[in-house]
Amino acid sequence: MKTNLRTHRSSRLKWVAALFFAFGIGNALPVSANFSPADELAIPNTTRSNREVNFNRNWKFFLGDTAAASHPDFDDNHWRTLDLPHDWSIEGRPEADNPAGNDGGYYPTGIGWYRKTFNFTPDSRHPETTLYFEGVYMNAEVFVNGHNLGIRPYGYSSFYHDITPYLKAGKNVIAVRVDNSGQKNCRWYTGSGIYRNVKLIRTPKAHFEPWGIGITTEQVNQKTQVEVKATLANRNKALPATLLCTVTDLDGHTILTQKETVTLEANRTSKIKLQFPFENAKLWSPETPNLYRMVCCLVPANGEPADTVTTTFGVRHVEYNAEKGLVLNGKAIEMNGGCLHHDNGPLGAASYRDAEWRKARLMKEAGFNAVRTSHNPPSEAFLDACDHLGLLVIDESFDGWRSAKTPKDYSVLFDQWWTKDIESMVLRDRNHPSIFCWSIGNEIIERKTPEAVLTAYALAGHVRSLDPSRPVTSALAAWDSDWEIYDPLAAAHDIVGYNYMMHKGPSDHKRVPSRIMMQTESYPRDAFANWSRVNDYSYIIGDFVWTAIDYLGESGIGRFFYKGETEGEHYQRNQFPWHGAYCGDIDLTGWRKPISYYREMLFFPERNKLFLSVKEPTGYYGEIKETQWSVWPTWENWNWPGHEGKNIDVEIYSRYPSVRLYLNDKLIGEKATTREEEFKAIFTLPYAPGTLRVAGVENGQEKESRTLETAGKPARIRLTADRTEISADGESLVYVIAEITDKQGRVVPNADNLLTFELQGSGTLLATCSADLKDCTAYTAPERKAWKGRAMAVVKSGKEKGRLTLTVKGKGVKKASVGLDLK
Repeated sequence: MKTNLRTHRSSRLKWVAALFFAFGIGNALPVSANFSPADELAIPNTTRSNREVNFNRNWKFFLGDTAAASHPDFDDNHWRTLDLPHDWSIEGRPEADNPAGNDGGYYPTGIGWYRKTFNFTPDSRHPETTLYFEGVYMNAEVFVNGHNLGIRPYGYSSFYHDITPYLKAGKNVIAVRVDNSGQKNCRWYTGSGIYRNVKLIRTPKAHFEPWGIGITTEQVNQKTQVEVKATLANRNKALPATLLCTVTDLDGHTILTQKETVTLEANRTSKIKLQFPFENAKLWSPETPNLYRMVCCLVPANGEPADTVTTTFGVRHVEYNAEKGLVLNGKAIEMNGGCLHHDNGPLGAASYRDAEWRKARLMKEAGFNAVRTSHNPPSEAFLDACDHLGLLVIDESFDGWRSAKTPKDYSVLFDQWWTKDIESMVLRDRNHPSIFCWSIGNEIIERKTPEAVLTAYALAGHVRSLDPSRPVTSALAAWDSDWEIYDPLAAAHDIVGYNYMMHKGPSDHKRVPSRIMMQTESYPRDAFANWSRVNDYSYIIGDFVWTAIDYLGESGIGRFFYKGETEGEHYQRNQFPWHGAYCGDIDLTGWRKPISYYREMLFFPERNKLFLSVKEPTGYYGEIKETQWSVWPTWENWNWPGHEGKNIDVEIYSRYPSVRLYLNDKLIGEKATTREEEFKAIFTLPYAPGTLRVAGVENGQEKESRTLETAGKPARIRLTADRTEISADGESLVYVIAEITDKQGRVVPNADNLLTFELQGSGTLLATCSADLKDCTAYTAPERKAWKGRAMAVVKSGKEKGRLTLTVKGKGVKKASVGLDLK
């Protein structure tokens, strides 16, 4: 990736020199500990070979604390048996006095233990064994046969342990104590437990280190150059070997091969670099997410076992500057981005592959081409999905630095752990072509202090030492009048993130013409203003709305409410029974809110040029009140019984010059929908049941139309599964939408029937939900009240081939079933 990093970084050094001189704080920042192969790292999500063993099956779990559980001979027969990933918090229900509080969605936390007993057979050809945890929330204390391997506190970092010295032939026991008992350690729902994957990695004595392959591509003289950096460990005597790197397509066809002869010193770690041209490479972009595989094989000359690692990568060329903006593969690109927390709605934090892919797919289908993983590294599966589906990613490290936002947040870990946690993020994720930028923080509380500037340089410098190919950002925010005071802090970054401050962009550009900016958070209702800035100014490269998808925690943010209900914002007072955020473009069931279609239409009018919706009349359910992150409640709904003859607003989004609105085939009127009108038209008319239709008009001709029809009484349940064939692997998921319809099959948008979900066959009804974030029924419950005519079930496959049948019943409506084949 070729950028103009050097010019920006040299100018930033002037700020640092000035600060050191003016404040005399050259030694204010703790020196980073030396990094060595023995430090905690992890295996990259793109690494796939027979050296890895899935270690998710058949764990024992106990909610509570007992020190004896670390002992290998402890009796855990009475403990619950489960497969990972697992989040014990989501198995509870929101309650007002739960320790997670408003930020954590009022879910239970606590301390839990996991134990796994397994038989181990020593293998002289693969004697080295590593235990890898992708994510444990939090304070993961690991024991192998009673040996304490230490605590990894940050719940979003992947980590590993070399367990070779502690294993024995025959029975072995791994125990993990997870402590999420501290209140207020995060500003959103975290989940509790081993919520991501666990793997066992077995290698020869000469092998690739975890995260030992780094791949970068850049354009040199109009040709693609590939660079492979390999970190190799040798736990044996000095050894000559060959490093063989083969590029294949995703079907395994060889494209090119490169090799290098190396000598591995005894009991040392070596770093090898290969560079070679890659002609006629198909480039990766959001529109064409082309991918390749790099198969790296370490072949000892003396005939000892080889070690092989396969890594997925993509070829893309990224440039950015204030004059041209963000340029990908020679083409300017504007980012329609969304922020995203890590939870999977009704599944809590449990990071099932299908759930992570679904999030990425929902974003892609909604017109997003970029995502910010606020405010922590995401799952490996989510990044895989972004690679394959085509989403640009800002990979973010943590929420804050030394100053606390909540009493026990990352501030208590920062000084001791930031270097390792940065390494975990960058080394694990650096081969993903989807990642275009690293983020070192969000809305830092101490942002006005000179120490914060030094910290930013230290963090950014460490990131660049691990991956110099990508820019560094963080999200700056302030509602102060002295915004310019942050210029030294902004200068520590390659791209400056603005949270809710993009209106400062034009004046900042006059003051600092070389600055490249993006809005890393924005209010949903400001869609047009933010699109305009991205569209009109090359130095503003994108907007990331808060948020892309509704999530658990930060309870009540983005909500609308009715007079008489709890006033205020989510950060001002408790909002129970709200236990989640309603500020997403997409709700928990995957339904796109009207604001989603509007945002897509602004950035990508070729995808969607016309949308019809209705604004809920204030007073219909109550006098409507909005909050800072909300939009007015607007629905695809022409069912307003009792409102006949009273005025109602119809809201239309259009990229046609004008639109015509019809009610029951009678023309209501025609209105312009040009940029001057923000591509919107609002018609106010007396409500009457029937058919509402809008037509997009160009040159006097109606080009396309959209309709809403008044539905009758609830009569049936319609089930729609996102697929009907899945693997009998015990971990594949199916999402089933249940809609309440009338006899003609029209969704009844006001239906709130209580639905009962029943599953037959080898599988598990993992969760049910609606988009109503005030419904405190446990998501594991088999009953769910529909909201706005809609609910959802999540089914997990069993391990036996056959047939699954999900049946949904509701009082007063005809039941429905859907069949799922386990292959």
